[in-house]
Amino acid sequence: MTLRALLTGVGLGSLLSICTVYVGLKLGQTFGVSLTAALLAYAIWATLRPVPFRGKAPFGILENNISQTAASAAATVAPAGLVAPIPALALLTGRTLPWHLLALWMFSVMLLGICVALMLRRRMIAVEALPFPAGVASAEILRELHTRGREALRRVAALLGSAVVAVGVTLGAAFRLLAPYALPFAVRGTPLDRLTITLNPTLLPVGIGGLIGFGACCSLLVGAILAYLVIAPWLISSGIVTSSTGGPPGYRELNHWLVWPGVALMVVGSLLPVLLFLFDRMVDFLGGDTSQAPAGQQPARPDDVPHTLLYAALGGVLVLSVALQMALFGIVWWAAVLGVALSFALAHVAARVTGETGMGAVGPMGKITQLAFGAVLPRTPVANLMAANVTGGAASQCADLLDDLKCGHLLGASPRAQALAQLCGAAAGAVVGSAAYLLLIPDAATMLATAEWPAPAAALWKSVAELFVVGFDALPRHVPAAMALAACAGAGLVALRRFVPSGWRRFVLSPVSLGLAFVLPASLSVSIFCGGLLAVLLRRWFADWSARYLVVICVGLIAGESLTGVGLAVYRVFGG
Repeated sequence: MTLRALLTGVGLGSLLSICTVYVGLKLGQTFGVSLTAALLAYAIWATLRPVPFRGKAPFGILENNISQTAASAAATVAPAGLVAPIPALALLTGRTLPWHLLALWMFSVMLLGICVALMLRRRMIAVEALPFPAGVASAEILRELHTRGREALRRVAALLGSAVVAVGVTLGAAFRLLAPYALPFAVRGTPLDRLTITLNPTLLPVGIGGLIGFGACCSLLVGAILAYLVIAPWLISSGIVTSSTGGPPGYRELNHWLVWPGVALMVVGSLLPVLLFLFDRMVDFLGGDTSQAPAGQQPARPDDVPHTLLYAALGGVLVLSVALQMALFGIVWWAAVLGVALSFALAHVAARVTGETGMGAVGPMGKITQLAFGAVLPRTPVANLMAANVTGGAASQCADLLDDLKCGHLLGASPRAQALAQLCGAAAGAVVGSAAYLLLIPDAATMLATAEWPAPAAALWKSVAELFVVGFDALPRHVPAAMALAACAGAGLVALRRFVPSGWRRFVLSPVSLGLAFVLPASLSVSIFCGGLLAVLLRRWFADWSARYLVVICVGLIAGESLTGVGLAVYRVFGG
């Protein structure tokens, strides 16, 4: 733990939190920042090596681990609430918290997850030695960086170069030098541009496509074809979806119908694998399988967070979370306590799922809370959303810290130092991420759920909360049947992926990506597919080059457009 390591991580994490908020509001996707933070931290201090104030000691691998921990904590502010429940609350009620209250709320959610992770660290990492694949990968990245420094600097150059290209394209689109191209075709009399099928000058979805894997990209393309070339033209021609202006309906009108089957696909596709995982663990336990049981007691480390301090912090966080739920959102005290209790239990579940499989479980944990509150408080959508915010946000921060602690465990880092870095990063992410959200979305009622800001994760959370209020009978025509079909299709795809031979699983469509395509404009899904296809071709034709540079180039495209987008928002607010 050094001051330069902590400040480097907080600074990089603040920038990367802006990127994750931007990408989440655009595409509903998140991306890992560990590689980016490690590369940039190494490059910064390698560049400053000749500067006298730096001192003689090189920027070491454990310092980079501290920097990486703080940066990833800050970037996790997006899945902690800023791209799903907070914009969903604005869509549902028109309410947006002021900056200071929004930052305080986000920090309280993240702080709960940090406390849970520190309570689980010794058992899951030191005793059970769960794999935590992302943490192991981070440790390998850090070892490679600090043994092959010249190669690391080349990767940073590739990242910055792709970011510059993305900045140029984004500025060109913003100042009308580049414009979307509408294809001169129609389906059932509806022009393709009204079906959101255009060629847009944007590189961010191309970068996302290069990161998420070709299987998810293909699922997005199939979902976009089904939603916008099959279902949407039928909805328009049959008069189920109409426009108040008299012309053909556009994205916003179509989204009011398509979001519901998309929600059914995403909920079933994300929740069912987690439930099956828990079922498998229960079967193993009842069958006497002790492979996951502790191998023996491990002595406490002198650099662990003291248990007395940890329990005191946890008690304070519980009180703070309940008080903020009551004061900010009018949630009754017993429901707030129930939400925190569910958060504690489900963060534990999310941590185990992440530790054993590397699979993110933030969304499913939030959905479980939404379903629970839909049963006990069916007419209170605000309580439904914000209690689930606590659960999902705590789960995301818990899983992130445990990945970092696994990395630190492999490198010999101090858990106490990493805990401090995580706290500082979470605070910075809450402050900067909240400011970025409010700059990007100053008027949520008119800006969200549009082609520019689809906010698919927010649409998902809002729809689940709203369903318990309006009921199925109040949904648009044919939506209940579409949701039932989508739920059955999602369950079928999950079952198919579970039971087919492992070599065939990559050919099974992802229900989550299929559902996401129903919420995104088709042009974004097509761009993501193009990015995934390009990545596959590059890996086939230039395997060695791709292994070294493809990921960082994709991250550069994402970061370049994200930071430019926020910069343009600041310019519009303060510069006209």
